[in-house]
Amino acid sequence: MKLAASPKYKNGIKMMTQLVEKFKSLYGNEPLLFRSPGRINLIGEHTDYNDGFVLPAAIDKAVYVAIGMRQDDEIHLYSAEFNDRYTTSLQSVQPVQGWPTYVLGVVDQFQKNGLSVKGFNMVLDGDVPIGAGLSSSAAVECATAFALNEIFGFAIERMSLVKMAQKAEHEFAGVKCGIMDQFASMFGKKEHVIRLDCRSLEYEYFPLEMDEVKIVLLDTQVKHSLASSEYNVRRSQCEEGVAAIQQRYPSVKNLRDVTVDMLKECVTDGIVYNRCLYVIEENLRLKAACQDLLQHNLKSFGEKMFATHEGLSTLYEVSCKELDFLVGAVKSNSAVLGARMMGGGFGGCTINLVKKDAIDSLIEDVSVQYEQAMHKKLKAYIVQIENGTSKM
Repeated sequence: MKLAASPKYKNGIKMMTQLVEKFKSLYGNEPLLFRSPGRINLIGEHTDYNDGFVLPAAIDKAVYVAIGMRQDDEIHLYSAEFNDRYTTSLQSVQPVQGWPTYVLGVVDQFQKNGLSVKGFNMVLDGDVPIGAGLSSSAAVECATAFALNEIFGFAIERMSLVKMAQKAEHEFAGVKCGIMDQFASMFGKKEHVIRLDCRSLEYEYFPLEMDEVKIVLLDTQVKHSLASSEYNVRRSQCEEGVAAIQQRYPSVKNLRDVTVDMLKECVTDGIVYNRCLYVIEENLRLKAACQDLLQHNLKSFGEKMFATHEGLSTLYEVSCKELDFLVGAVKSNSAVLGARMMGGGFGGCTINLVKKDAIDSLIEDVSVQYEQAMHKKLKAYIVQIENGTSKM
């Protein structure tokens, strides 16, 4: 089976070459080039906005931007992916429908921080699959923030850029995401995962040894409409649980402070209880999974990935029949060390740790099963762990 690649290009170099050519044809001068990658998350899902722990990594699929300054106060944007242009002025930056809002949201954050952004031209493209749960929106936001910081010489450090990118998602895209997506895109390190404490923003790199195993993403090719609305519902349910616990334990600030015993004592609503239980258990799983990495025990690590999926499906209820099918289809395969749904849920990809010599046959077999059961084509991506946002 042929693996899915970028829809238009075989690799990032060709993409960047065409990006520069497009920029010059539209605006008549040479741009600067920047990239910001998509991300995977090995374990620790829906814990970030609960001040918990996550274990993401940047990948070798990225958003690329070509950018140059203008002599006026206008913003000219072009998306190669959508073959679409958008123009506005610095005085008229506001949320809009579609892809420009992720760029404009970052501009808005720079302005709100008192930074004098001037007019600019930008061409964007990338090979982060949209809707696959790989945070293409965060990659756009981080690429934009990094590029604006560079061309206007603001000298803002990376963590502040991450926070601005996150706020852009909150205020312009309307998704109250945690900080993981933007952080992983900006701070990724080749061949390492990052344990991020989403409360303190302290982080530590852990090497992920991939000598015998590769990361395979199986894309359901669905994105159910529940994704964005239910994301915000889950966040409010977790906050409801914390509020109930705080009545007896006022020192509790978020679910990362809560034990299972405290939860049993204080939360009587069954749905809220399940949501909170999942998050508490997931934080414990992640800490144990990091010990697995230090002990070079990918088998034990993978078992925790399967456990995470079970929690996401039955307790947090953000999976869907397609995701559950794909995890179920590989669970008994000895070549698959671990698998789970990844991202916000209700579609997108499963992430799988697969022994190298079994990848082709696995994809072939699961593709046939998936099409027969779900009447949909399956896409597969093999990803490597790469460095974060950079100037090219």
